[in-house]
Amino acid sequence: MIISASRRTDIPAFYSEWFYNRFKEGFLYVKNPMNRKQISKILLNQNVIDCIVFWTKNPEPMLEKLNLMSPYVYYFQYTLNPYGNMIEKNVPAIDKSIHTFKRLSDQIGPDRVIWRYDPIFFTDEYNYSDHLRSYEAIAKQLSNFTNKCVISFLDVYKKCKKNMESISYKTLTDNEMLKLSFEFIQISKEFKIEIETCAEKIDLTSIGIHQGKCIDDKLISKISKKKLKIGKDKTQRDVCGCITSIDIGAYNSCEHNCMYCYANYDTSAVLKNISEYDPQSVLLCCKLRGDEKITERKMISNFEIRRKEYQLQMF
Repeated sequence: MIISASRRTDIPAFYSEWFYNRFKEGFLYVKNPMNRKQISKILLNQNVIDCIVFWTKNPEPMLEKLNLMSPYVYYFQYTLNPYGNMIEKNVPAIDKSIHTFKRLSDQIGPDRVIWRYDPIFFTDEYNYSDHLRSYEAIAKQLSNFTNKCVISFLDVYKKCKKNMESISYKTLTDNEMLKLSFEFIQISKEFKIEIETCAEKIDLTSIGIHQGKCIDDKLISKISKKKLKIGKDKTQRDVCGCITSIDIGAYNSCEHNCMYCYANYDTSAVLKNISEYDPQSVLLCCKLRGDEKITERKMISNFEIRRKEYQLQMF
């Protein structure tokens, strides 16, 4: 089992106390985003958790207790963008974020801290040249602290389109994507940072950029030193290469309030969910009402060695 923590909200930035409490207790509940009455119980057994993938723009609240995660395989997808607080309203300033990135990398190593520069789009303040300057400046500082950068270009989802209306923005044409990506890879080569794309339709292999997997079986096998046997996550888009995982987050609960975010699409729900946050709760940003159906999720390890051990125990 692989845990995604989380595509839906920034658990390291805002809910690390809840996260650590749940691992101490050994289980948590996750609400079905499409049906609040359907609750999954997730057992946090290190014998079946193959990896935890953290998604964040500020892991600093986790760093002091990160040693508690030592029994588990894990890595971070860490977003560092140049947009500032007009677009990423409550994200720490870029200099502070870079400092935190380096601290995290010093603790767990550059393989396990992946830099995300996404989503890429143009505004009156951030044009083609601005992105080039910003990417180079960040890459220079992250050299030796990460081995990989993931890029993607803005998809304006229906749920976030209303938020984006308040700023002047422009999505990139295929030609602009190709040209900017070519410049990025030249910069990345200088600082020894590999580039991959995330869920992009455009094919950039001709310039040396391949489609990546944010939840990546090859990386998990590398850092765990165990062979992983698992397929593509069928709940994600066709262009997404991620392998199967269980997301433990909650939509409409991220306090970063980034304008482009697909996971925060209802302001009133965001305020309500944040107000209901209880670090001792079994559910993230939600209270049980008593009419839910709670089902324990069947989980087994996807490491081949563990699978064989599990099968032997069945006889």
